[in-house]
Amino acid sequence: MTTMIGFTDTDKSTSAVLQDVIDSMDEDHVTLRQILQKMGESGLLLLCGLLSLPFLVPVSIPGVSTVFGAGIVLIGIAITFNRFPWLPKKVADRKLDRARLVPVLERGLKILRKVDHYVRPRLLGLTHGALVNRINGVVLTAAGVLLMMPLGFIPFSNTLPGVAILLLSTGISQRDGIVVAMGHLMVLLTLVYFSALAYAGFAAGQSLLG
Repeated sequence: MTTMIGFTDTDKSTSAVLQDVIDSMDEDHVTLRQILQKMGESGLLLLCGLLSLPFLVPVSIPGVSTVFGAGIVLIGIAITFNRFPWLPKKVADRKLDRARLVPVLERGLKILRKVDHYVRPRLLGLTHGALVNRINGVVLTAAGVLLMMPLGFIPFSNTLPGVAILLLSTGISQRDGIVVAMGHLMVLLTLVYFSALAYAGFAAGQSLLG
């Protein structure tokens, strides 16, 4: 059983939200559900970006894209409908040791603060509002589906959607419309690339039959 949580829009950067979460940890243990509840949309998008990192190389490890892509699809659906994603209770409510978790989060915080120097609130029409949020969520979900395609042995078949996911998750969380627009463009390029692969495969099949 999972709780459905409506995420509220925020002008805070992901690093600021993560700092708030670290500062609010006053118990010896915390669960993944509590962390994501406190971070809201920013936490989901941060997780989404982390899941895309293994695919920023021309050829990825077979099978990983299906698992990670499924996670990204679940997050994309959650963003689209402004709800907490489905997670197994054993995963969502497992207790994590605060003493071990905080140093890890603080290292991530240092990286996010560096990212803050390059991304900032721009072109807010592409990041604010319920309708825009749903559109971005649908595109993010589509990118996750493209990542799940069993084409990991083909160069760039995982890289293109992986870059799109990283751009979208970063742009949405940081309210940077330029980065979001770049993410949309990468999804289109991925569709063009996959269409070209499909056409090449069809043409090759026709020539063999001919």
